[in-house]
Amino acid sequence: MLEELNCETVFTIPIFGGIGVSEAVVVTWVIMAVLVGLSIIFVRNLKVENPGRKQIVLESAVGWASDFFEGIIGKENKRYIPYLITIVLYLGVSNIISLFGFKPPTKDLNVTAALAIMSMFLIEYSGIHKNGVKHWMKHFAKPVPVVAPIMILEIVIRPLSLCMRLFGNVLGAFVIMELLKAIVPVLVPIPFSFYFDIFDGLLQAYVFVFLTALFMNEEQE
Repeated sequence: MLEELNCETVFTIPIFGGIGVSEAVVVTWVIMAVLVGLSIIFVRNLKVENPGRKQIVLESAVGWASDFFEGIIGKENKRYIPYLITIVLYLGVSNIISLFGFKPPTKDLNVTAALAIMSMFLIEYSGIHKNGVKHWMKHFAKPVPVVAPIMILEIVIRPLSLCMRLFGNVLGAFVIMELLKAIVPVLVPIPFSFYFDIFDGLLQAYVFVFLTALFMNEEQE
């Protein structure tokens, strides 16, 4: 079990004294390659008139996702929607990839922390871009200046909550499934896999990007 929980170093890049590349990074590269490959396949031979079934389904899915995020962050923030869709795709695939024999990269705290930090910078940038640096600095002192330290601390708390929620849920689901496979390896883990590997994995991806969009909207008020 302990071996399964650890993200081992797959190989070392011989620069700067040797940089270890962990299993989570390698699996992330695999996911990136798959998503890029599928994107290239799906966008081939697109038509303005008489689109095929594949194009209609793809456009409907992208349109639904765009409308969903637009309803949270507003039309004026459409520039951030591609990032949110990309993150939800990556997290969705990462959280269910154990079905194909890979360890989910999101059970590595380094991966979830990196995602949370990226979201933190995007959240703060969106507030500065919309209202300016002066307004962004002033909002830390609202409603009274004495709360400024708490408001500044919130910048750290937001990504920490995103990071630990995703990491804890994915790691917990992974541990439960590994225990079930070790104790009752036949049939019993199957229904639990549908919940922990599929439903819960996709749910955590949804929660992560939903909270990111929600925090972004709050930051611009």
